[in-house]
Amino acid sequence: MSNSDPVKVGVLFSREGVTSRIENSMLLGTLFAIREINDAGGLNGRELVPVYYDPHSSPQMFKSLATRLVLEDKVNVIFGCYMSSTRKAILPVVEKWNRLLFCPTMYEGFEFSDNVIYTGGAPNQNSALLADYMASRFGARVYMVGSDYIFPYESNRIMSDFVHQRQGGAKLGERYVRLDAQESAFAPIIKDIKAKQPDFIFSTVVGRTTRMFYQAFADAGLDPARMPIASLCTSEEEIAEMGTRIAEGHYTAGPYFQSIDTERNRSCLAHFRKLFGTQVEPNMSWESSYNQVHLFAGAYAAAGSDERDVLLPHLLGLEFDAPQGRIRVNPNNHHTRLFPRIGRVNASGQFTILAETLSGVEPDPYLVSHSFDDWSNRLRVLSDDQTRRE
Repeated sequence: MSNSDPVKVGVLFSREGVTSRIENSMLLGTLFAIREINDAGGLNGRELVPVYYDPHSSPQMFKSLATRLVLEDKVNVIFGCYMSSTRKAILPVVEKWNRLLFCPTMYEGFEFSDNVIYTGGAPNQNSALLADYMASRFGARVYMVGSDYIFPYESNRIMSDFVHQRQGGAKLGERYVRLDAQESAFAPIIKDIKAKQPDFIFSTVVGRTTRMFYQAFADAGLDPARMPIASLCTSEEEIAEMGTRIAEGHYTAGPYFQSIDTERNRSCLAHFRKLFGTQVEPNMSWESSYNQVHLFAGAYAAAGSDERDVLLPHLLGLEFDAPQGRIRVNPNNHHTRLFPRIGRVNASGQFTILAETLSGVEPDPYLVSHSFDDWSNRLRVLSDDQTRRE
């Protein structure tokens, strides 16, 4: 390969399947970053070229397509995955062939691989903050509803640990639905929620069933001002699908919302809209997908190679001025310093940011400090929350 040949990278996000809507936004975030990098001269003058396949939200297809990217397309770096089940399907492939996977989704933690860079949130950057915020304003009696795969089970276990640290903390219910569940699956869950009257509902429902769950909540006449849904994964993309009437008043913890009021974020959104229009709603998974391509480009500029062993020393410790703030790859655990925030859906279908951390929070994927870590001293309250307080 000559110094002028294109640099190929693998891209695996779904345009079909149960999580296709959010993954399509991640695909466009990736392609947006690639476009910016190429428009600025590429990777040391070489064009960055995505080799894209659609895995249809299937862990088996993710694994087979990752293998194809490595063995047939000869890529050294793959950007992809939304669900933890798909990341775990790819993990043996990149480890066997010593390739590098950039994974942009916040997840349940308790994982490390020399062949993965994790650019989404770890539990201490989202679950801890959300548990503390909701428990201090609504109470610590929680009902958990999730999709039936790895991330919801592990996230609910972590959330249980956090709420039990609070006085009066209790788990009142824990229910799961299939990724391809129908509307009727939520009727008995909502009935149980109405009977048990939790202080808040913790949702790890993903994909197409997100709208169904919030719809069932609204149809039952439940009031988010008294018993809101709090989520780690309901973003602007899901809100656009379900509509403001259903989504307004519910909460999400995440490092990025469109409503971040900085010049960096506003200019990034404007540039994206100019290039891609309104195909998707930018969201936390879109942003981390965008960020990680720029992190790769920064490391490549220094390394001059995309081979894992050459690239990785330049990637670990690398910083990038992301739309959420200045992020950094932690050299000890391959996760990323992020800026946790709490948002509540408003009448415009965007998030009113209620609180944010005063500085970036280092990732603690194994929850070595398994506590609230005194979030009250680390948060800056940006908007009065007029909802119920205990």
